Amino acid sequence: MILGGYLLGDGLLRAKEAERSVTVRGLAERDVTADLATWTISYSASSVDLAEAQSKVRRDTQSIETFFKELGFPEDALQPTGANVSSYTSNGVTTYTVRQRLSLRTDDIERAQKAVARQFDLVGRGVFLEEGSGMSYTFTGLNSIKPEMVAEATRDARAAAQQFAEDSGAGVGAIKDATQGYFSIEARDGDEGGWGTSDSPYKKVRVVTTVNFSLD
Repeated sequence: MILGGYLLGDGLLRAKEAERSVTVRGLAERDVTADLATWTISYSASSVDLAEAQSKVRRDTQSIETFFKELGFPEDALQPTGANVSSYTSNGVTTYTVRQRLSLRTDDIERAQKAVARQFDLVGRGVFLEEGSGMSYTFTGLNSIKPEMVAEATRDARAAAQQFAEDSGAGVGAIKDATQGYFSIEARDGDEGGWGTSDSPYKKVRVVTTVNFSLD
């Protein structure tokens, strides 16, 4: 009985020691600049004469191509992505609307910003830009910075664990387990863009890790 009581007590002590741990979260953030810009340009023309509406869209297409050529973009940076024709009849009169979409794709972020800043030049040339014609910026280099950011978040978590351990008179041991959160990429200054505008090329990458440290 004495031996059994000792073994039981010793087992509970070891179990209690094994439970000594702290779970904390670590944060890593990094400011980056987008490396890909895409701009879907939607425009249209309406007329009771279908041929006239089509002719107006062709002229608008030429104006848009000239606009980007003047800014120094290569010809293959701008590609057609779709077109459609719709009609509406009122009081016996049918009106035709021809819509066209062109897409700009470039890694020249500085030149893309200049294009957005001058987009109202297109309006001045008679091009009617429809909803959804804003520039979108994307950061595609996440995989290259993931390892460093995970390591940084883990160090941040250990610093938090050490502060907790000091307050409780303990020391921080090895990692028992850890969970990596999702990486998020958002506009650095909170500007996500909207109708007729573009979002920001300046992004903030963020990741939170949850780490369970043993305590000595």
